[in-house]
Amino acid sequence: MSKYNQVEQVEMNYEKDRPKAKNPLKIEDLSLRDGHQSLFATRGRTEDMIPVAEKMDQIGFWAVEVWGGATFDTMHRFLGEDPWERLRTLKRYFKKTPFSMLLRGQNLVGYRNYADDVAKLFVKKTVDNGMEIFRTFDALNDFRNFEAVVPVIKECGAHFQGCICYSLTEPRLGGDVYSLDYYIKKAKALEDMGADSICIKDMAGLIAPYDAYELIKALKASVKPMIHLHSHFTSGMSPLSHLKAIEAGVDIIDTCLTPYAYRTSHAALEPFVMSLLGTNRDTGFDINALADINEILERDVLPKYKHLLDDTKVSVIDINVLLHQTPGGMLSNLVNQLKEMDALDKIDEVYKELPRVRKELGQIPLVTPTSQIVGTQTVNNVLFDTPNERYKMITAQVKDLCYGLYGKTSVAIDPEVQKKALKGYDRGETPITCRPAEVLAPELEKAKNEIKDLALDDEDLIIYALFPVTGKKYLLQKYGKEKVPDAVKPITLEDVAKQKEMVEKAKKGELVEKLKIKEVPEKSGNIRTFNVFVDGEYFEVGVDEVGGFPVITHAMPAPAAAGSASPVRSGAPLKSASPLPPPPPKPRTAPVASAAKPEPAKAAEPVGTGGTPIKAPMPGMIIRYEKKVGDAVDEGETVVVIEAMKMENALPAPVSGVIKAINSKSGDSVARGDVLAVIG
Repeated sequence: MSKYNQVEQVEMNYEKDRPKAKNPLKIEDLSLRDGHQSLFATRGRTEDMIPVAEKMDQIGFWAVEVWGGATFDTMHRFLGEDPWERLRTLKRYFKKTPFSMLLRGQNLVGYRNYADDVAKLFVKKTVDNGMEIFRTFDALNDFRNFEAVVPVIKECGAHFQGCICYSLTEPRLGGDVYSLDYYIKKAKALEDMGADSICIKDMAGLIAPYDAYELIKALKASVKPMIHLHSHFTSGMSPLSHLKAIEAGVDIIDTCLTPYAYRTSHAALEPFVMSLLGTNRDTGFDINALADINEILERDVLPKYKHLLDDTKVSVIDINVLLHQTPGGMLSNLVNQLKEMDALDKIDEVYKELPRVRKELGQIPLVTPTSQIVGTQTVNNVLFDTPNERYKMITAQVKDLCYGLYGKTSVAIDPEVQKKALKGYDRGETPITCRPAEVLAPELEKAKNEIKDLALDDEDLIIYALFPVTGKKYLLQKYGKEKVPDAVKPITLEDVAKQKEMVEKAKKGELVEKLKIKEVPEKSGNIRTFNVFVDGEYFEVGVDEVGGFPVITHAMPAPAAAGSASPVRSGAPLKSASPLPPPPPKPRTAPVASAAKPEPAKAAEPVGTGGTPIKAPMPGMIIRYEKKVGDAVDEGETVVVIEAMKMENALPAPVSGVIKAINSKSGDSVARGDVLAVIG
């Protein structure tokens, strides 16, 4: 008998002798949402899900998670995809497996609490587009933030899965806050709200195996809905914890297909399929069918995303998460932010400061958006605090948290931090105690008036209502009013092959052409001198136009006359009349000095130089300017709001005066040190 026939015989016996389990373990697959969100920044494209969709539909999953979380934001912002279209497209391939999404309670799929009218319309349109299971959580475990969305979920006939965010105040289950009693009380509250199932959402992989056993046992004895365990692999404990949870009677667990598993993602499915084979919890899944899906993903999909994977670490686990409790995705954001600010050497200070900030902000669980709130504020503290003052730069979201706009924290917020955060806060300096959305005015009509006919339907309107800056930019691109940037376009396997070939040639030195030695020409009287600044280094460069005088097309003229063009961004490149590609946006022109008496040209400066600049303290995106050119401004008054790590920072006027120049616009990306405005 050949080797192939031997394998075939084993497969046949494996199916023939396999008894049907009395209580098969239910599996929700997270590969198409949390898997790629955890491993490669949610950049998975719809076109790369289609090749395996029909095959996944045949496996027998309890559900597949395909939407929610960061996908809505990432798709329209970075991929140029319509989030609603992904649902409709995948629904054509998944004929029998229910769709699941991650809903952030009143936060929906954003980073703040939205008004009730937005929340209700969002849920309705999501059901209309094919969603069946709403995994609903609140970062503070404040279930008042479910009160707007749950009735709509139930009215639409969808499945309401209530989540409890898992957190610890001690190394193991217990302590004065996150105790067994805490989770049982939360589960009973969800049962009273009509939860069809209850999920323990362990976003950082903190739950230990024996704690999982104890917790699942207690929940099964206390409430009637199905119990679901969600635990990231980050610490390395999740497969062990899942197995103990299975022994304790858990109904459903979350896993990913192997190519999307491990590291900061989830445990792989396939080891569970084989480990439970022949037991009363046997999944019934066909391991050969799973292997076939994995082969397609490894061969045809994952090569497109390898450049996004973190290849700096050899280990697939991170035990540090047990110390700072920060989810893996947030860790990578912190590292990237520090890199962009040339402050990666301060990462240990960030790790040390993070638990302190978390405690001062109410010992809150770390999950979107609270992980971003705590993480970004921690970075701000490390970079901008002085020995005499902490919390020098407080994000808008920390202020909202201290006011109560996110809900009630597990323990009281540090009163001194709260007082400082709310000083001058626009809603008032006394925190609220009511349901957060009760103080939020309806938003849909305002959004309709702002976006006008650019939004053709409710789905477009919701994109804008949730993400006004990036949402509007996406809609302009969607309807051909702005060009789609090359950066958001997908790459193909052919592109991957070409990139690989270029890397190989570079390693061999084959990309460096041999320079032909030419006689160095003499300098003419037309030479111009430029000061060039690159990454903190300064160069003086002489430019000699061949055959005539150079024309500077991107330099600051003398004070402009009426009708002059709009200001240019700081840090814009210089350009001579030689045939080089023009820098976007289109530069304005300015004449050079007289040919009879050539003068050295000065490097381009930010518009309005001569006053006091407001510089970007960090890389980010302009959300809005609170002032316009000509406005008077008092010292300390907010001039511009910049987003960094999805959190907003209000930049105050360093002096009183008048706004002389604004050098960017809403939606622009800016680098650290860019001059955003000038006060004269």
